[in-house]
Parts: sequence; C-alpha cells; structure tokens
Amino acid sequence: MPLLNSISTPYAEALLQVADQREVTDLVAQQAKDLLVIWHSSPELRAAFASPVLEPDAKKAALVSLFEKDVNPTFMTLLKVLADRKRIALLDSVLERFLVLYREQRGIALARVTSASPLSEQQQQALHTKVQAVAGTDKVEFDLHIDPALIGGFVVSVGSQVIDASLAGQVRRLGLALAKAG
Repeated sequence: MPLLNSISTPYAEALLQVADQREVTDLVAQQAKDLLVIWHSSPELRAAFASPVLEPDAKKAALVSLFEKDVNPTFMTLLKVLADRKRIALLDSVLERFLVLYREQRGIALARVTSASPLSEQQQQALHTKVQAVAGTDKVEFDLHIDPALIGGFVVSVGSQVIDASLAGQVRRLGLALAKAG
C-alpha cells in the first residue's frame, strides 16, 4: 500500500464508520465530492492549509469558518481532527479514499469519462446505460472530464476496462495497423 494510502485510509475508514453509525453516509459522500471540487479548484486554499506557518488552531478556525454551515457535523469533526494532527494538507487523499470505500460498500462503479467536448444530457444518459452493462451494475457514478486533444468522441474507464471511442484513439489504432501492414 502506498504511503499516502496508509496515512489516508484510517481517517477514511473512521469517517465511513461514524457516518454509517449516524446514518448520514450518503450525505457525507456528496459533501466530500463537493469539497473536493472546491479543494482542487483553489490552489490558494491548498497552499494555505499546507503552510507550516499557520498553526493547527488557526487552520481549524478557518475550516469552521469556511465549511461549518455546509457540512455535516460528522464531516466537520474529520476536518478538525485532520487540522489538529497536522494532516489537513492530505484532505483530498482522505476524501478520495473515503469515496473509494463508500463506492465499494454501496456497490457503485466509478466511470471516468473523458470527452473532447461537454456531453449533452441525452449523450450522458445513453452512455450511462452502456456503462451499466459494462460495469455489471445499475449503480454507476460518472467522473466527467473534457480533453480537446481527443479531437472527438470519448474515452471511458470503469475499473480496469477502457473503452476508447475517441477520434484520437481511432487515428492511433489506424497508425498501428498501417505500421504492422508495412
């Protein structure tokens, strides 16, 4: 197990256990996803919480000020514990690990979808149906990303399975076929 996982896993497991006991797991999972969006979109926030200059109490006060109204008390407790133990810079790792454990517990497959342009609701619904068949479950969660380098189409990965329906992938496969033929 990588070092980051060995540090993150106990916190993630504790959060999942306490959230289960208090019957707020689905709410905490959604709040974790929301907070990860904020965390990843704000380098300033990450830098402030990673700074050794700020004392744990100051970080804890900032967390309370920023998130107390938006997160469940169970989730807030995790944030305070991470600040107290000088682990708040690992927040994204802890939350991502929590979400992995949550999905495993609920039997939810995570489909990472990268498309050349944003997918319409209709395209997402059609893709959702196909991904359910590939994943073997009706519980599928999408992680959508845009990558114009794909030129057109999309790439879906569910676990170890990858479906490359991108124009860039087709061009690459065509190039390989031509190289083998020549």
